[in-house]
Amino acid sequence: MPEHEGRERPFVSVKFTPVGRAYTFLLPDLAFDAEPQAPERAHLETDIPPLAPGDAVVVDTPEGPAVGTVVRAIPQIAERKRPASDGSGVVVRKATREDVVARLKHRQREQDAQRICLMKIRERGLAMKLARVEQVFDGSRLIFYYTAEGRVDFRELVRDLAAHFRARIEMRQIGVRDEAKMLGGYGSCGRPLCCTTWLQSFEPVSIKMAKQQKLSLNPSKLSGMCGRLKCCLRYELPNGKGVKHAGCADEGGCGNCSNPTGPGGGGGCGSCGSGGCGNCGQR
Repeated sequence: MPEHEGRERPFVSVKFTPVGRAYTFLLPDLAFDAEPQAPERAHLETDIPPLAPGDAVVVDTPEGPAVGTVVRAIPQIAERKRPASDGSGVVVRKATREDVVARLKHRQREQDAQRICLMKIRERGLAMKLARVEQVFDGSRLIFYYTAEGRVDFRELVRDLAAHFRARIEMRQIGVRDEAKMLGGYGSCGRPLCCTTWLQSFEPVSIKMAKQQKLSLNPSKLSGMCGRLKCCLRYELPNGKGVKHAGCADEGGCGNCSNPTGPGGGGGCGSCGSGGCGNCGQR
């Protein structure tokens, strides 16, 4: 049996600008892969020096390589944030000065692309709202995120942008909740938006949830920055045994748990895993 069998790979939390959500990425398995008797692989131990909060790193994402910043992890929730050992998100290397300079140039190009795209949208009278522009790290693609009520014929817009930037153009339609998650902001509670900082997915929210909590049905108080019902209306629903304050909700949890410790990643109580409740054994 290999010596490293059963050991967990280390990982770090990485944040991308401008929003504040932190993602976890596995570190290369240097200690496991670098065998002392293999001199030609001994350099692996120095490929990625010890990382500290604030260090820039190049990571591998589903969209390709990207540059992010290492952030300080919260020990109390570190295990909950641990990525799968066979996950695709891995730190490639510590970013060099050239990587940082390239990313700064990309940001400038993103700002120029957003300005020009907004001008083209107004010229053509397209019923769409541009949310954000991203350029992939290798510079081959520009991705334009937009919101719209229906389908938009943007073929002429794509031709104009491709001719101007000499790059592949991708237009991606997103919802208003995804727009708020992407841009970030602060809610009426004074804290950063849940969707920006920690919320992993958008669960259904209905006005019935406000009625169950006997809240005022004032739309201005129940709506979030995105204009939809606040996601936090799910947090304090009564659970199956009548316990309130963020218990297992009838609309999302197991319905049999009396644990009021807070919303978990799967919509149940704080001790629930993705498959059910950790306290009552319901699956």
